[in-house]
Amino acid sequence: MQKRARRKASQSGRLSSGRKAQAVNQVWTVDFKGWWWQGTQRCQPLSVRDEYSRYILELGALKDGRSQSVRESFESLFERYGLPEAIRSDNGTAFGSSQAVWGLSRLSAWWMAVGIELERGRPGHPQDNGAHERMHRDIGLELEALSRGDQSSLDLWRQAYNEQRPHEALGMRYPCEVYQKSKRKYEPVDQLDYQQMASRKVRSSGAISWNDKALLISKSLAGWDVGLKRNAQGELEVWFARLLLGWIEPVSECFLRADRSR
Repeated sequence: MQKRARRKASQSGRLSSGRKAQAVNQVWTVDFKGWWWQGTQRCQPLSVRDEYSRYILELGALKDGRSQSVRESFESLFERYGLPEAIRSDNGTAFGSSQAVWGLSRLSAWWMAVGIELERGRPGHPQDNGAHERMHRDIGLELEALSRGDQSSLDLWRQAYNEQRPHEALGMRYPCEVYQKSKRKYEPVDQLDYQQMASRKVRSSGAISWNDKALLISKSLAGWDVGLKRNAQGELEVWFARLLLGWIEPVSECFLRADRSR
């Protein structure tokens, strides 16, 4: 049975805090490696890595790069390794949406719902995820250059990286000697409980109903509840999990996005 996650009204999420992992499972990094041809098949593997230990958790040749396929891969990872505190990604299609409030995609909204903070790289700044990019360069030299992209080749490369390549930053230890599974267990979530807040379900159109009006929030949140809380200015704060999305202005009854200037 799916469980309901509880979120305190006093908590607020923020994106791109610039945190750097000081322990395992504090930050996972994720990206798609640029594609190449494996025979007649196009290979664009999804890679997930623990930032602190350098341990590659996933190097998968997914059937496609759609949000649902990536989510299925992450569900398997969470069940196997537990949850990280945060995930760092770029603003690629599966991970971010340029039009949505705070750039939330369906995938990143789900990460937040299960209790994971988001760390976003700046558009056009691959150095924000620099260590992950360097790993991708190694893949390019050692797999892409040989047109090897089947899952068995990816698995062998991942095993060698984790178990046979010591890292100076780890005291010349292997990633597998440092990484440990997270103590934060994955619990599937089908809805959010906002405790003392009022709640509204986001429709498939991305809107919520307020005073017989449809207020557009974000299609990325379709199916999820958002929490409503009145602040000292008389506005209604609109929350998703620990993230303040914006405000409903009391006079105009318009939704004002928190990621834009007020």
